[in-house]
Amino acid sequence: MTDEQWSRVHDRYRAAARRVAAGEGTGLLTDAKEAAELGPALYHDVDGVPARAVEASLGCGNPLAVVDIRPGDVVLDLGSGGGLDVLLSAKRAGPAGRAIGIDMTDEMLQLAREHAANAGVSNVEFRKGRIEDVPLPEASVDVVISNCVIALSPDKAAVFGEIARVLKPGGRVGIADVVVEEGAVASPCDEDCLAGAVTEARYAELLELAGLGDVSVTPSAGMEGGRRAVIVRARKPVAVRIVPMETRHAESVLRIYQDGLDTGDASFQTEAPSWDAWDEAHLAEHRLVAEDVDGRVVGWVAVTRVSSRPVYAGVVEHSVYVAADARGRGVGPALLRALVASTEAAGVWMIQSGIFPENKASLVAHERAGFRVLGTRERIGRHGDRWRDVVFIERRSAVAGLD
Repeated sequence: MTDEQWSRVHDRYRAAARRVAAGEGTGLLTDAKEAAELGPALYHDVDGVPARAVEASLGCGNPLAVVDIRPGDVVLDLGSGGGLDVLLSAKRAGPAGRAIGIDMTDEMLQLAREHAANAGVSNVEFRKGRIEDVPLPEASVDVVISNCVIALSPDKAAVFGEIARVLKPGGRVGIADVVVEEGAVASPCDEDCLAGAVTEARYAELLELAGLGDVSVTPSAGMEGGRRAVIVRARKPVAVRIVPMETRHAESVLRIYQDGLDTGDASFQTEAPSWDAWDEAHLAEHRLVAEDVDGRVVGWVAVTRVSSRPVYAGVVEHSVYVAADARGRGVGPALLRALVASTEAAGVWMIQSGIFPENKASLVAHERAGFRVLGTRERIGRHGDRWRDVVFIERRSAVAGLD
């Protein structure tokens, strides 16, 4: 994208903001098919948001359906436009959190601030800037979102570098964007300048080169001109060290275990056992803990045998728990990767477990670690005053148990 093309994009979205402010709509999604599939049509939970903020949406997806925003999170929206995603993020982050929008046009920023004022939302902020040079300090946000904006950038490496810079360790990325299909010939930069879109593989490669992990780029809808909409997820690696579990870790392990049990969605068990009982129940091998930069234990993983029969010698069942204040920061995935490496080195060919379906974060983490869902056993056990379903998962090694 040349400077002239960038100016055209800038002017186009500035004009769209002026039209919205005048009550005329954006004037961009004029095709009936586009209007039915893009922008406002992708949002359903917009209670409390001014109608004009919804109408100003020009996205190709809904980034809030891509990433989990938790109370207290600081959320950054790159290319925030009329502020819809910022307002919805602020709602999810709650009074203890806040949402920040970055946009390059004064008109969109003004429009977004008016929408925030009309919605009575105070935990938001809108700043002028370009997504290749984000005006925020290092490690200052928990979540970065964006909606069909990064495809416009001529320097995606810089954008992803900025995302990695401003994210806290373990911070999450949720993006709706556009890529070009493999082998498609890019057309000259049209009015949207989406000819700057790259392939799925290149998009993922650039995210990884920026130092982000757990990257996935998944098609969500086809588009004209050899393009398609995608949902993008990634995470900034957390600064933890995975080490063998020792007796000195016992107190921390049991405390984290109890924290997990207290959520009501970790296990049928409700109280952590004594260390002696825990120690006896788990194999001495493949016990690992995650320590943060201060040496504090923030998670653990361990396994048990599923059977004493020799035929099942390479099959184990695992448990993984993360400290309450470290959840959502990549500790669980780091422990799962370390567990896979440890068990495969010892010739273990199958890791299995059961997860309550309500524990969606754990299901996602296991899926990304290579586990597959076998099925759900309905009402398999009573947990307090209710029957619970359990989703059974397994990971079959591609390197162990093949001969």
